[in-house]
Formats: sequence, C-alpha cells, structure tokens
Amino acid sequence: MQSLSLLSVSVVIVLAVSYSDAFTRNDFPKDFLFGAATSAYQWEGAVDEDGRTPSVWDTFSHSDNKKGDGDIACDGYHKYQEDVKLMAEMGLEAFRFSISWTRLIPNGRGPVNPKGLKFYKNLIKELRSHGIEPHVTLYHYDLPQALEDEYGGWINRKIIEDFTSFADVCFREFGEDVKLWTTINEANIFAIGAYSEGFLPPGHCSTNTFVNCSTGNSSTEPYIAGHNLLLAHASASKLYRLKYKSKQRGSIGFSIYAYGLSPYTNSTDDEIAFQRAKDFLFGWMLKPLVYGEYPDVMKKTLGSRLPVFSEEETEQVKGSSDFFGIIHYMTVYVTNSKPSPSLPPSNREFFTDMGVDTIFIGNSSFFGWDAIPWGFEGVLEYLKQSYNNPPLYILENGLPMEHDSALQDTPRVEYIQAYIGAMLNAIKNGSDTRGYFVWSMIDLYELLAEYKNSFGLYYVNFSDPGLKRSPKLSASWYSGFLKGTVDVASQDITQSQSNFSGSSSL
Repeated sequence: MQSLSLLSVSVVIVLAVSYSDAFTRNDFPKDFLFGAATSAYQWEGAVDEDGRTPSVWDTFSHSDNKKGDGDIACDGYHKYQEDVKLMAEMGLEAFRFSISWTRLIPNGRGPVNPKGLKFYKNLIKELRSHGIEPHVTLYHYDLPQALEDEYGGWINRKIIEDFTSFADVCFREFGEDVKLWTTINEANIFAIGAYSEGFLPPGHCSTNTFVNCSTGNSSTEPYIAGHNLLLAHASASKLYRLKYKSKQRGSIGFSIYAYGLSPYTNSTDDEIAFQRAKDFLFGWMLKPLVYGEYPDVMKKTLGSRLPVFSEEETEQVKGSSDFFGIIHYMTVYVTNSKPSPSLPPSNREFFTDMGVDTIFIGNSSFFGWDAIPWGFEGVLEYLKQSYNNPPLYILENGLPMEHDSALQDTPRVEYIQAYIGAMLNAIKNGSDTRGYFVWSMIDLYELLAEYKNSFGLYYVNFSDPGLKRSPKLSASWYSGFLKGTVDVASQDITQSQSNFSGSSSL
C-alpha cells in the first residue's frame, strides 16, 4: 500500500518524459514474475465474520469516521473466486496478498480459526489451479488488537515470539503451495508512520502537529519498533530455514519502502544530506540484514535512542533475507536541513533526526505524483551496488487516480509502462530483480485516501451492492503486455482495450 507522503514539502515541477525503448514480456527472464497485489484489510472485508477479531487497523480506521474503513472493502473474502478468474483472464503470473493475523488466529496466539484457515487454503488452491503463483505477506499493518492491548505490540519484545508462532502456523499450513514469503510489509515506513508520525495504526506520536496522537514517543518508539521488526523477521526466517525450507523449498524476504532520491543541488551539504537520507531510509533496515549493524550516521545521531543488537542477534539478523521486497512509487529531491540546537532529543522525530528536507518532483499532493522512472532505476542500481546485488521483488508500484475517473486511466498505463521499462534497464545492467507487482489488482480501501483515490487495474463500483468489477484501460494494457499482443513502443495505448477479453462481473 502506498502509505507515506512527507508532510512538509516544497514543490518542483518537472516534465515526465518517455523513458524506455521498445520491449516485450519476452525481454524479461522466463522465470520473472509479473503480478498484482492487495492486502487483507484493504481487500477482504468481512471483518467480523467467521471468527475474525479486530486488528489495530480496524480500531484505527474506526477512531475517525473521516478515514472510512475496510469493513466491507471490495469483499474479497466472498468474491475471491471471481477475482482470481479476472486475474487469470488478465494473464497474471503471480498474486501478492497478505494473511489477516486475526482471521487465522483470532486471539493473536493460541487456537487456529478453522474457517480462517479454510479461506486461505481455498484462495491459494484457486490461485494454483489457474497457474498463478501466490506471494504471501505475513504482516501488513494488521496486528491483533488483543496483543496491542496486552503489551503494546511492536514496541515490546514479546511480539517476537508471537509473530514467530503466527509465521509457524502459516508455514505449516500453506507452505506446500507458497514458495514466496514476505514477513513484514514496508517495515521502515510502518515504523515511521505508526510510531513517529502517527498516521498509520496504532497511531503513536508525540511531536507531530498534523496528527492528534493520544500516546507515543516519536523520539524513541520508531527505532524500538524497527528493531523488533528486524528481530521478528529474523526469528521467523530462522524457523523457516530450520523447520520447513528443506522440504518446502521456498524463499523468505523482508520489505521496505524505497523512495527514489536525488540531491537537490550539487552542493557539498546536499550531497551529504543525500547520503544521510539513504542511510536513514534504506540502511536502517537493510544494513543490519546484509552487514549485521545499523549505519554509523544513525548510531552517531541517535546515541542511546537506537537499540543495540547483541552478538547473537547480529548473527541471526545478518543474512536472514533470501530477497528484499521493494515498494516504490515516487522520487524526491533532498536538501540539507539545518538542525535546531535548541531542540532536545525528547522532542525529535524521525525526519528531524534524518536532517533532510524533501522536495517533491512534480505533483506533491498526498495521492498524486508524476512518473519519474529514472528515480526507480536509480533505486535498483543503488541496491545492487551497496547491498551485494540482492534478489529483489518489486512488491508495489502504481499510480493513484480519483476513483471516479472511470475506466480510461491512460496516465496509469503510461506510468506502469515507463516503470517496467526502467526496471528492464536495471536488469540489463545487472540488477537481480525477479518480479514486479502492480499496486493494486483492483480498487481497494486505501488508508489515507479511503475510497476517494484508487490504484486498481479493475474498477470497483462501491455504490453497487454487488461491488461490480470492470476492467480499466490499465488492465487491458497489462494483459496485452503479458500476452504479447501490445507493442509497447508504438501502439496507441487507447487501442489496447479492444484486445482485452476480461469480463465485468454481474
């Protein structure tokens, strides 16, 4: 889910340009996966059916009726067979979805809910029967509210054991048919948004003037939560490798949100700020996973506010990811921010710690941005050079548009086409990128945009009791690309819809 727009921005308008030469699906490796994505709370609905209990996302979305909620969403819980049929008609090779912790284990720990277990087994079976590879995310912001109430969730080390037990159930029950697991969804932005800025559940902050938080400590909690996310991932990964991998032969990864970054000027200060931003936004999570330690600049800046790995934890975290999931939507310029010497550590938060001002390229609204494919290619090149060219899956990439902008979503087609072309350039230059997932498969409940803006390849009529699905132009284009019927370079994209056989539901 695209979940973060920095809150204090300036705007620079640039022209988005055509990016790539002609390419087809056949230019990518045969085992490369093209798919689309959703998450449980945004897609499933049925929040109080068949034994599911509330998560922090339910509580957070209902705390302010202006946010909307995922109580019904697009009713994927009941309409999954229809949606999988649409995926198959489109030619999707993979589908990324998440498992609702409280649907599977209602109390957060303990007995498994048989109806929840059956739903996910049926969904995975349906995908497999249509030749679609399931890519499962274990945690997509939906911590059981019971665990949040009991001990504070991700800011308490008890979460590591409970998350590992949840993962164990998933590996045991679904692992024969699931070969790609992501433990945590965009861990860096989750820690920032949930514990520094307060606009993601459970909504903690202490310094943010834009969100009214009732609890939290922005100067410490994001780093504590981030530390526990890494340890929980490493614990689940260790379990998988010891107990399941030799038989199931799957891979387990960890996901971050990756802005495209560029220094605003060629000044020394902005170049230093650029490096610092990469360390805070990328290195915070990736350096422990690859090299076993936090970036030096974070240690120096944060001091005792940054948790420390024990020697045993360092060894467990280092090398615990078979791949990295990358979530990318936009590119920003960065410029040095002058620190305020009068600001005590207790009043700081992640972005003041980072010491960087961001300047959006193009449209800077919370749910709108221009296509900047060179920024995306730059992310892939940076990861290749700085983190030993790890295997990558692009787990989310897409463009939001007003939901009522109907089916002719030409800007989204242009965006997806440009970013796939940029990704192909990176692969030709040696990047070990292995899959690409459009966000999102269909219109969903978007936390920050509710139902007003959407990313879907399929339009959902939320006013229709049957939540009718209809293919947008982007679904037609993506289908044509995957089936080899679209000439990426020259065909007028408005013509591709006539080549698409995907049907709307009744």
